Amino acid sequence: METYLKIKVHADEKKEKLLQKSADTFEIWVKAPAERGQANAAVRAALAAHLGIPENKLSLIKGATSPAKIFLLRN
Repeated sequence: METYLKIKVHADEKKEKLLQKSADTFEIWVKAPAERGQANAAVRAALAAHLGIPENKLSLIKGATSPAKIFLLRN
């Protein structure tokens, strides 16, 4: 089963934080800057840790250069 996760990202923040707004909606603050994919990698790591899954089960499918992202979670 595949699930789409909607993420709002705040990059280059002082503290890291993850807020789950609903079953498939998250807001994530990361210290990594929004350049060269650093924030995307930090978001993937934080999301995987929160969900207790390996990072390779998450794929960024939309929003690589935007704060609004959609990740695909593959089971």
